[in-house]
Amino acid sequence: MNTTPHRPFAAFDIDGTIIRWQLYHAVVEQLGKRGILSSEQFQRIKNARMIWKQRSGETSFKDYERTLVTVHDEALQGIGFNDYTDAIDHVISEYKNQTYVYTRDLIRSLQKQGYLLFAISASQVQIVEKLARYYGFDDWAGTEYEHDGQRFTGKKDVLLRGRKPEVLKEMAAKHSAAWKGSIAVGDSDSDIGMLEAVEQPIAFNPNKPLFEHASRVGWNIVVERKNMYYEMEKGDGSGYILAQTNT
Repeated sequence: MNTTPHRPFAAFDIDGTIIRWQLYHAVVEQLGKRGILSSEQFQRIKNARMIWKQRSGETSFKDYERTLVTVHDEALQGIGFNDYTDAIDHVISEYKNQTYVYTRDLIRSLQKQGYLLFAISASQVQIVEKLARYYGFDDWAGTEYEHDGQRFTGKKDVLLRGRKPEVLKEMAAKHSAAWKGSIAVGDSDSDIGMLEAVEQPIAFNPNKPLFEHASRVGWNIVVERKNMYYEMEKGDGSGYILAQTNT
């Protein structure tokens, strides 16, 4: 009889949580640099990005993301699968070590404690897999773009659309993981469902909707600025108190 104890797990978002930039964005930028995007597509991205950088409205970042996704999906069917994989390899080579101190250190600490590590991201599964393997994760999931090995069909399965909790439960079952002591780390409201599913949710550099939700339910919040991070927990009153730093 197998008496091996079930191991606890920790689930991580990637873009803006482990990596300091958005890998999905970096892939689209790389396609543009390779001349795969048209000048009109490149200009649409540039305009949307400038509006976001000017902080012109609360939805400017999401608008920028929607523009990226639209341009990416428009261009995808004209890209050979090997060319696309080559662009992803370039992005991984450039960004794989551009991590946040807090999540990088947390990953190392949890691995030493015997945790299973899961990466769950809305970025392309090809790039999620490469990054997860690099950091020694046990399983991963990302947006699936259907292809036949040579070309993309245009069909996709996007994890961002409320499926992260479902995927997390499937991974936990697959690995016979223990929910006791489970951890999840995410930076945006798209991660709320995943964070709600675990015992120890961590809102890391949260966007406004995630911060508001985390504040209402009392989740721990971590903010990293430059080479310092600040772990905050709900105090006895209505606000947060500084619990720990990396000094």
